Amino acid sequence: MICPNCSTSLKLRERTGQVCSHCRRRFALDPKVHGRGMHDLRIRRCADSLTDRGRLEVTVTQLWYRCLTSSRAWPAREARGVRPWIRRLVALPLSAGFLVCWALTGGTPAVLAAAAAVGVLIAAPRLLPYHPALPAGSYLNPAEQHFRQLMTGEWSAVYGALPPGVVDDGRRGPGHRAPRPPRPRAVIVCTDPAVAVFLEANGMPERLRAVLVEADPGSAHDALVDLPGRLPVVVLHDASALGALLAPLLRIAHPDRAVVDAGLPVAAVRQRRGAVHRIGRVPSGGRAPAVDAGELRAVAGLSEEDAAWLAQGFWSPVAAVPPPLLAAVVEEAVERAAASGPLDTGPAHGFLTWPEAPATKGTATP
Repeated sequence: MICPNCSTSLKLRERTGQVCSHCRRRFALDPKVHGRGMHDLRIRRCADSLTDRGRLEVTVTQLWYRCLTSSRAWPAREARGVRPWIRRLVALPLSAGFLVCWALTGGTPAVLAAAAAVGVLIAAPRLLPYHPALPAGSYLNPAEQHFRQLMTGEWSAVYGALPPGVVDDGRRGPGHRAPRPPRPRAVIVCTDPAVAVFLEANGMPERLRAVLVEADPGSAHDALVDLPGRLPVVVLHDASALGALLAPLLRIAHPDRAVVDAGLPVAAVRQRRGAVHRIGRVPSGGRAPAVDAGELRAVAGLSEEDAAWLAQGFWSPVAAVPPPLLAAVVEEAVERAAASGPLDTGPAHGFLTWPEAPATKGTATP
């Protein structure tokens, strides 16, 4: 690896204990110790691309998604093939018959019988394969907890702080409420805690004069009840089943409010190369509940393919969206919501219809 301090190419024996044998200076991460792709220069490049060269502040969660070296998600699979006990019922008697021939004969026929007996036992699993049931699942490398420990542990111990422009979204306790700006003109309902920290860290609620409400999709309706007036609502959510239903259900529950859907649409990530697909824990905790595909088509207006994908439990995090693009989408959505009338719901808008943020070298897309 390359020493992040003196740019010398180091062999494994030349960097024992995360100390460069040439410049004698310490660095934080070694890919041989902390996992593939975990070294200081790459982390700095990723942080620089996410912050748009210092223009934005981002969270550790957003940096984690950017630093992933691999990710995969797979649907549930039913058991298929020939059961092992059935395969044994076929293979063992047949092999036993060949062994009897071997015992009763001699010469070449005996050799052929013995070879056939062994061949049956070897070929049976290939000719009659069995694939057990596989539950749906996903994995991300490195794991979130491991990456967070590296940033708040080894990295902070060496450099005294997180990478420039990165804030620790794990320190904020439950029940935190963003300050309300004077004379608000819109409400931003955000279902991802990391994205809420990102918006607050960059002062977007104050600058856009929007009330930031952090709530999971199931409690978003209750969070709006206490807000005064008929402020329009911008909904920012993951590409998930509950996220797709959130804006339509809010329109039904609050017919006096304009609701702009600025969430991550399923069509933008379902088949996109490099997008982060997950099954399992959602940002608010727990597992993504099962939602019927028919309900998703009827209420959220999704295509048959998108609804079926979500109904299997797949989802894609809005926190994995490049922060410059995310900030541009939120700003555009708040402006549109503020300019709309109280009953103007308009068509659903999301990442497919918003203009892309200025390209930043090294910035990944979801």
